Formats: sequence, structure tokens, C-alpha cells
Amino acid sequence: MSFDGMFTYAITEELKNSLENGRISKVHQPYKNELIFVIRSNGANHKLLLSAHPSYARIHLTEESYENPSEPPMFCMLMRKHLEGGVIEEIGQIGMERILYIDVKGRSEIGDVTYKRVIIEVMGRHSNIILIDRGRNMILDSIKHLSPAVNRHRTVMPGQEYVLPPEQMKADPFEATEETVLRKLDFNAGKLDQQIMQQFSGISPLFAREILFRAGLANRSSLPKSFLSLVGEIKQHQLSPAMIELPEKDYFYILPLTHLDGKEKPFSTISEMLDRYYYGKAARDRVKQQGNDLERFVQNEIKKNKTKIKKLEGTLKDAEKAEKYKLQGELITANMYAIKRGDASADVINYYNGDTVTITLNPQKTPSDNAQAYFQKYNKAKKSVAYVNEQISLAEKEIAYFENLFQQIESASPKDIEEIREELMEGGYLKKRQTKGNKKAKQAKIVLEAYRSSDGTEILVGKNNKQNDHLTNKTAARDDIWLHTKDIPGSHVVIRHQEPSDETILEAANLAAYFSKAKGSSSVPVDYTKVRHVKKPNGSKPGFVIYDNQQTVYVTPDPDLVIKLKK
Repeated sequence: MSFDGMFTYAITEELKNSLENGRISKVHQPYKNELIFVIRSNGANHKLLLSAHPSYARIHLTEESYENPSEPPMFCMLMRKHLEGGVIEEIGQIGMERILYIDVKGRSEIGDVTYKRVIIEVMGRHSNIILIDRGRNMILDSIKHLSPAVNRHRTVMPGQEYVLPPEQMKADPFEATEETVLRKLDFNAGKLDQQIMQQFSGISPLFAREILFRAGLANRSSLPKSFLSLVGEIKQHQLSPAMIELPEKDYFYILPLTHLDGKEKPFSTISEMLDRYYYGKAARDRVKQQGNDLERFVQNEIKKNKTKIKKLEGTLKDAEKAEKYKLQGELITANMYAIKRGDASADVINYYNGDTVTITLNPQKTPSDNAQAYFQKYNKAKKSVAYVNEQISLAEKEIAYFENLFQQIESASPKDIEEIREELMEGGYLKKRQTKGNKKAKQAKIVLEAYRSSDGTEILVGKNNKQNDHLTNKTAARDDIWLHTKDIPGSHVVIRHQEPSDETILEAANLAAYFSKAKGSSSVPVDYTKVRHVKKPNGSKPGFVIYDNQQTVYVTPDPDLVIKLKK
């Protein structure tokens, strides 16, 4: 992983410079495994994110906005009690491990001075945030509890002594010399990158591969020099935080990763880089968990309607035989004199083209009854054509509706998911939740996502059908500019201006393309027109509109631009 001991050392130094001697003014817990500290330091407010997420554990300053629950969790309440108003005395790293600590000096409810320590263990699925009383080294609480049944070496529970994870007994890379490197590595054994990781603490596979790559032909002369050069850059804080974009995956590190052949995106600070790298990732993971049942339901509805259309098309093929049944009835009537009861078939001349036609008959029926049977088949088939075509049209509309919902789930926030769930309940697709007693469910206020263009113009985005309807039909003024991807499921976007600049239109079009099914495509067509030209047909599905007088621009969605406009 990128967040190794070296990376931890670098982010610790960055946080020390920004936050030491700052005062913790607020503590929030927006999600189960994440905390936000609002810290007043150097004349400004900073937001510090502490995450023990199993896949996205990290700590850094953030510019992101997080929605806080109406009732804070118990762990959040405890952290507020012990930390709010406290001063950060020190931020440090334990050895070269992925463990940081924040020492806080505060006061108890009766005014006594208290010393607390927040420990952040960034260890993948074992990550944790732990609050301890420094004087007694006693755990007050942790965001994740670890009982003796789970781990015999260390118990992470309130009231227990804090014990560090088992020491790995590796060499400190900052203390290493060329001689140390040569002594620790066996050049005849191969797999030198793995040996570097096993012998020196704080080094990840990513950093070890970079050491080897920069060594060129890795030997007893080049490898120690490469090792000490890279370690020295980190020790001296000569850092160049950057993301490397590759087709299959993005990487980040505090030094350029020259062994990865990808597009490099540099950042001025580590926190800025982490904010960009993790933008939307943890939120998407929460949405996956929260909306997993919705995603399955929507996919099943799409599949069900596609199967229905296939069956209906088979019925339509049968219905197309209607004219054949009519002809057979007419030919039996015309040749009544030559057919008698008991015949299983009759060979007659088709008077339209002169061909001989063999017609199957029911021997139990008279020729007249056989003719009537074919005329009845003809009438039934003819009626079914109109019905089947209507059913196919309805099924196609359902597919379009659910494909649009599927796109919305993919770009939704946790709040958006709940609105999509409500929409499906109101549409009768899902059962409504039972409310206690006779109380009516409180209608949640619809909050639209707001952006600002380069020239300061407000741009609003609907992230689901409820928001789209609210934005287009209630919020937007008649002469505001409305945008939507052309013939592609996506968000409604509105520029709050009657005559926006060309640059604002292109930036709003970028938002429309980014929040659409074509998010990963290039040259996405986006229509724009005045809101007055957008109409919602009576009885149409939520979020569905028709429009005219539009113009079209082509844009390639740019996530960096979206982040910039959001800020």
C-alpha cells in the first residue's frame, strides 16, 4: 500500500507544522469509522480527517464537506467530552510504524488539567482510532473494539492498558548506511524488493520497487546508493507528492514513482493529494453498502423487462400470421364445395398468385366451422398486435427509467440513496416502511448540490429524480439555463443565470457529463436550453422531461474540474 511507514513519517511532519499548538474546537463523526476534528491553528480553521475505514484508512487535512448525523454516536460524544477545547501539544509517529499519535492537553469538568492521547493505527482492515489517558496508559474507548477472543496479544477495550501491535524487529531505514544495506541483503537470493521490505521497517512494496528501479542494474554498488538517496529525500523532507494515473488503477506517493509508466499529477501538499485521490472513494463504498439492495433490485427490473420484451417479440411474430389465417379462412369459404366433413386437410388454389396451398382442417368440424375457426384466429391475432406493441413500449420505458436510476445510484451520496429508495416506494416498486403509531413520515428537505463556475456563477445539480424534478420544476427560474446529456441517462443541471458566459456553459456541461452514464467517455454531447423550454409530460416518470430549442456542446468529463467547481 502507499500509506507505509515512510508515508506516515511525511504526513506526520506535515500535520505537526500545521496543527501543533492548535485548539480542537469541534469533533464530528460523520460515518461509522471516521472522525473530523476542527482545529483552530495559526489564525485559521483546519479540518483533520481521521479514518479507520477497512479499505481507505488514512489521516490528513481535508477540504471536503461531510454530513453529520442528527444524533452523534457514543464514541463521538466521548471524544467531544475529552478533547473539545483541548490544545494539541504534540503530533508524532511511533517508530517507523503506520501509527500516529496526537497528544492533547485539556481540562476536566471540574477544571483539572488532563492529558489525553489519540492514537491512529493505519493498518488496512485492522485500522483503529483509540483514545487513551496518557497518565495511566489506559484506553478510554476506541472506534473499533478488539476483545481477547479476537486477539490474544492485545485487547482494545475501554479500561484496558494500551499495548502496541507486535514489534517486527526490522532495521530503521533512517539509521542505515551502505554497509547496513549490504549486510541485510542477500544478492544471490534474488527478490531484492521483498528482502528490502522484510529487513527495513516502514517500506512498502511500492517504495521497494522504486528503489530497485532507480538502482538500474541492481548490484552491491548501485542498490545501497539508490536506497540511501530515496530514504534521504524523505528524511530531509524533500518531497514531491504526486498521483500516477494508469488505465487500471491510480497510485500516490510522496516521491515520484518513476517505475510506473503513467500520467503524473503533482500536488503542493500530501493532504491535498490524499483529498484528491480519495475523492468520492469512501463515499462510493458507503453507498455500495447502503444501496446494495437497491442496485440489485434495479438490475433485476432491467433484466426482467428485457426478458419480457423478448417474449412479447415472440408473441408479435405469431401475431404477424394474422393475414395468413384470414387468407386460409377465405380460401376454405371459396372452396366449400370441394371440402367435406372428415377431411384432415385440403389442397386449394390461392387465387391471389395461383399457387397450390395445403390448409390443415379439423376433421370433427364442417368446412364452414373450419373457415370460422381461421377467421377467429385472424381477429385474435390482429387484436393482440396492438396490445403487444403497447406492452413492448411500456417495457422499454421501464428499462429506460431503471437504467437512469442505476446511473444515479452509481454517482449517489448516502443521502441521495435514501431519496431514490423513497421514490421507488412512492412508485409502488418497493414496500413502504411502517411508521410507528399514526405519525406521518416527515418529508425530508431536498438539498441540491451546488457548484460555482470560474466567474462565480452558481450551478445546481440534481443527483436523483426527486432532486431533478425539484431543480427543474421548482428551483430554477424560467430563463435560467438547463443542461442534460443528449440521449444519455444523467443529472439535470441548471445555471442560475439568463446569459451565462461560454466558459460557464462548458463548465456546467462538464458537470452534466460527469454525473451521467457517459462519465468515462470522451466528447460527450450535452444539450442546453432555457428552463422555459423544458416540460414534464403528464403522468410521466419522476425525472423525465421533454425539451426543445436546444443547442449542443461536446465535452470530456474532467473530475479535477468537478472538484475545483465544488470548492
